[in-house]
Amino acid sequence: MFGDFFLIIFGMALGAAGGYALHRYVNSKRLADSQGLADRIVQEARKEAEAMKKEIRLQAQDEVYALKKEQENEYKEMERGLRKQEARLQEKEERLEKKLEKVANKESEVVTLEKRMIKQEKKLEDLREGLERRKDEHERKLQEVSGLTVEEARDKLMTEIESRTRHEAAKMVRSIEMEAKEEGSRKARKILALAIQRYSGDYVNEQTVTAVALPSEDMKGRIIGREGRNIRALEAATGVDLIIDDTPETVVLSAYSPLRREVAKQALERLIHDGRIHPARIEDIVNKVEQEMDVKLREIGEQATFDVGVHGIHPEIVKLIGQLQYRTSFSQNVLQHSLEVAFLCGIMAAELGMDEKMAKRAGLLHDIGKAVDHEIEGPHAVIGADLAKKHGESKEIIHAIQAHHEDVPPLSILATLVQAADSLSGARPGARKELLENYVKRLEELENVATGFDGVSKAYAIQAGREIRVMVDAEKVTDDNTHMLCKDIATKIENNMTYPGQIRVTVIRERRSVGYAK
Repeated sequence: MFGDFFLIIFGMALGAAGGYALHRYVNSKRLADSQGLADRIVQEARKEAEAMKKEIRLQAQDEVYALKKEQENEYKEMERGLRKQEARLQEKEERLEKKLEKVANKESEVVTLEKRMIKQEKKLEDLREGLERRKDEHERKLQEVSGLTVEEARDKLMTEIESRTRHEAAKMVRSIEMEAKEEGSRKARKILALAIQRYSGDYVNEQTVTAVALPSEDMKGRIIGREGRNIRALEAATGVDLIIDDTPETVVLSAYSPLRREVAKQALERLIHDGRIHPARIEDIVNKVEQEMDVKLREIGEQATFDVGVHGIHPEIVKLIGQLQYRTSFSQNVLQHSLEVAFLCGIMAAELGMDEKMAKRAGLLHDIGKAVDHEIEGPHAVIGADLAKKHGESKEIIHAIQAHHEDVPPLSILATLVQAADSLSGARPGARKELLENYVKRLEELENVATGFDGVSKAYAIQAGREIRVMVDAEKVTDDNTHMLCKDIATKIENNMTYPGQIRVTVIRERRSVGYAK
């Protein structure tokens, strides 16, 4: 039994030793195979690295060659550019050398000319000195002969030339004026006289205040209202000042604009008749009156266009014409003035063979700027021309409106007619009023302007300052010089004075000889 166990143990030991030997053999075999495989991989990697190294070296050589080639080409191009620049510089240098030669030649010529000039200047200086000596000798001889100095002789000669020139000019002016008067005076006077005779408008004197009658004294307190709220509301709504004083049963409305006074008057009369006077009612009544006044203004404008006989005027222009009923100029009603100008223009245009309707249209519209000149800055003629242009009036009408006060020069017969008719309507006796102080001041200034001229002995302003008669000294002023003196006085009046219409200047020269028979 023990032997069997030993055999078993020996067999197991022998099996273990054989297994170990087998395992070791297998491991050594695998290690040998792995070593061979690793050697082969290393050799292949070295071959590939050598190949890549050669390829990289070849590529680097190619790039170096290409860069070297490109650099050589750039150097060649730069060399060619430098050669061209060198050639151009050489060419410029040659041209500069030629110019320097020319400059040198010019300098030598200039030097030669300077020498000649110096010689000529010396000769001229000698001649000038000789002339001065001769001049002094001649002046000395002339002074000895005439007994006058050079200044006295010059002044005398200038005075004689001026006197002779003014005399000749006066003769020429007188001749031209006589010819013009003979040709145009008769016809012009006929046309103007006919126009004035055929139409003479009624003059309406507009006031700056309007009185409203009250049914009783108690109404004043109701108009004023509690703590004055009613009167403040009425003044704010109408833009008119209400004057309530001790005048029995009367309220005075004061405003520069007649249109505002009329609105305030109608509104106040309706409030008095209605009896309900409070701020809300006042505002309502004033709004209604203003709406009705717009309708009335349009009716007034339409009536004016109908009276004149012109049609096709824009409704806004018609309304502006109606507003002229409530505008004044030197206390002359502007609508009445515009109607006068329209009729005068029509009459003169008919006499001259022009378009009568266009002339009337221009005359009626010439002052429409005055309807809004208190709201828009500028001369009323320019404002009116802008309004006419805005509402489609013709160029002739626009120019006539703009030129009737010479804001622009009149370039047409129509513009001249409107200008003349405007002066006629404004300058006729009784058309306009002025303050007494301004009137007297203007007459004094007119006489002072005339007496300021040499040779004038007396001057009298007559016909309300529309004519001045100038008396001259017959010893100082000749007949021919009276025409020049008349024009000089008229020009000075135009430049230094402001006046409506025109002023006639009459120069009178009289020589009297008195003798006695015994």
